Amino acid sequence: MMALCISVVGCGKSGDKAEKFKVGMECGYPPFNWTQLDNSNGAVPIAGSKEFAGGYDVEIAKKLAEGMGKELVIVKTKWDGLTPAVQSGTIDGIIAGMSPMADRRLTLDFSDYYYSSDLVIVVKKGSKYEKATSLKDFTGAKITAQQNTFHYTVIDQIPDVKKQTAMADFPAMRVSLESGIIDGYVSEKPEGVSATSANAKFGMAEFAKGQGFEFTADDIAISVGIKKGNTELLNNINKVLAGISQEQRDELMKNAILNQPASQ
Repeated sequence: MMALCISVVGCGKSGDKAEKFKVGMECGYPPFNWTQLDNSNGAVPIAGSKEFAGGYDVEIAKKLAEGMGKELVIVKTKWDGLTPAVQSGTIDGIIAGMSPMADRRLTLDFSDYYYSSDLVIVVKKGSKYEKATSLKDFTGAKITAQQNTFHYTVIDQIPDVKKQTAMADFPAMRVSLESGIIDGYVSEKPEGVSATSANAKFGMAEFAKGQGFEFTADDIAISVGIKKGNTELLNNINKVLAGISQEQRDELMKNAILNQPASQ
């Protein structure tokens, strides 16, 4: 007897391993993704642990899994391990605030955008950099960003910047900023809003038009990364994304910022 699948892109037999949609993310980049101790606010269990993952990326992953008729599995993975994990089949997709930059397209295929933002610099509240409106205002500042990201490359656009060693993740950068080791770190605006919401000691420098970082649309957009050549999965993901309105995306991000754990 054939099963009928309604309102989904694809379907399979219940319990079939192929029905799982295994998604990799750091679970440490709020408001896109984070780790928490319970399933409040729609958080999803992290495979192989007693912890849960929440955030904007998780909400998008949930919608994709539902739309494709698959069971969502969150696999907590370090940033540098995400691409190897999808290439080896450990995960099916990367939903981790990853931009579809040209160099990444050499090793991964990317979906349509599921978010697009701007670049800011997170700084200490009350510092001389908080009200900066131009990259020139950061001349001589100690600035860093996450390793192996576009964020780290744009630091070179700041005049006479004291570029610091790239850091492994955002929690490490927040600690370094609060302790005064760095003057600021580059991030996307949602992470900046998240950081300032979580810690009253942080501020966020945004730039006047034409006075900030130079970048392409791909540099500041976020897409799902999948194994090269997996056209069926790519098409299915894009079909589901096309059904998520901008209003829905904005609401998901708003809620993610509000729901992030205070510890993050």
